[in-house]
Amino acid sequence: MSRQERENMIQFLTKMEGMTEGKLMMLTDEDVEHLYTRAYTMSERV
Repeated sequence: MSRQERENMIQFLTKMEGMTEGKLMMLTDEDVEHLYTRAYTMSERV
């Protein structure tokens, strides 16, 4: 994943899920992508 993709995912998660940037920065790319996919899927259902 590119740096820009990761940054966009982290911004989305902080806004939509209320997660802190500090916590997300400690996760692997795979973890961030998993959380993003789950949150994005849930936001589409609303």
